[in-house]
Amino acid sequence: MRRQLRDECLNDTLFSTLPEARSAIASWKEDYNHRRPHSALGNMPPAEFAMKSTLEKQAA
Repeated sequence: MRRQLRDECLNDTLFSTLPEARSAIASWKEDYNHRRPHSALGNMPPAEFAMKSTLEKQAA
């Protein structure tokens, strides 16, 4: 995640203030951790993967 944060967010943006940087990083992390598909999870976003896993455990 650190390399992707640097490559996708920090290297592409010139921040004027520390609060602006914190806000942009928080938005990027929210997207990365909850909405972006991950190949390790079968190309599903983590939130969808967690919901599917929970439903499968309940059905078992």
